[in-house]
Amino acid sequence: MADGGRAFIGSFTAAGGPGVVTAAVDPASGALTVLGSLNGVPDPSYLALSPGGDTLYAISETADGAVAAYRVTGAVPEPAGRSVPVGGNGPTHLSVFAGHVLTANYGSGSVTAVPLRPDGTLAAAPSGVFRHTGSGPHTPRQQGPHAHQVQPDPSGRWVVSVDLGTDSVRVCTLEDGGLVLHRETALRPGSGPRHLAFHPRGGHAYVVNELAPTVTVCRWDASDGSLKPLTETSVLPGGPTGDAYPSGVVVSPDGRFVWTATRGEDVLSVFAVEGEGLRLTGTVACGGRWPRAIAQSGGFLYVANERSGDVTWFALDPDTGLPRRAGAIAVAAASCVVFG
Repeated sequence: MADGGRAFIGSFTAAGGPGVVTAAVDPASGALTVLGSLNGVPDPSYLALSPGGDTLYAISETADGAVAAYRVTGAVPEPAGRSVPVGGNGPTHLSVFAGHVLTANYGSGSVTAVPLRPDGTLAAAPSGVFRHTGSGPHTPRQQGPHAHQVQPDPSGRWVVSVDLGTDSVRVCTLEDGGLVLHRETALRPGSGPRHLAFHPRGGHAYVVNELAPTVTVCRWDASDGSLKPLTETSVLPGGPTGDAYPSGVVVSPDGRFVWTATRGEDVLSVFAVEGEGLRLTGTVACGGRWPRAIAQSGGFLYVANERSGDVTWFALDPDTGLPRRAGAIAVAAASCVVFG
């Protein structure tokens, strides 16, 4: 098998997951081969790599939320210092930005910044916790704020946090180790935004809405940190037939396609990017049950199917963007996949 780099898989240990998994990637077939795993912190459900790729950060999605660091130069992740409490409940996402790890804390509706030392390890405590406020019309899911994702924009000037509970996206700056609100953009009430992905050219963002279930196309202006909703498109051709909770959204590197995953319906949706809108071109089965997250690497799309306990990969048609199932590995309670 040719060396195609590494994949790192998060999982829910409370549901039998192995913790953080390291896998080799075959660039020709997209196949994953498990190299090792470490059960270091409870429920490491989302992961992010350092810019140099030698350190992996994991949230602990628990009531006493925390973040942990691992060295990943070998086959098995190795702890790099102690885990650090984030001062928030139930973190669901994290990213690395400007010498900090940022965590989106779903339960407490907040975003935490933890400084990084020069060697990539975590400081002993957060430098700031930014608390969202507000609510939405959907009960009981929107009785208060629920920050679900936090990430930098492509320009590296701004931090955006997506809040399912307040139907909004906040744009912030990082100042003196804490997030400072620049502006908040309201989306349709009751839509429940979950995750956002930027177009590679940086002028648009696509927000997947968990409660709708839809994708909202927004215009993004990095010059003044403004996000403007434009259109909203269903992720399902005929509407939901039962439970339908979109989870992840990915944009192709060439900006021609957008993919989403929807739990309950257990499908991947394919959209063609047409100007400032999206056109749904097809759906395919996700290869398992409850696709919690998706990721794209090379010519393949990877799906972490939480309830069926597997990571499935799909070859992507370069002309249509349609995924074709190519293989899978077993990872109990799989929750995300990232590549280094």
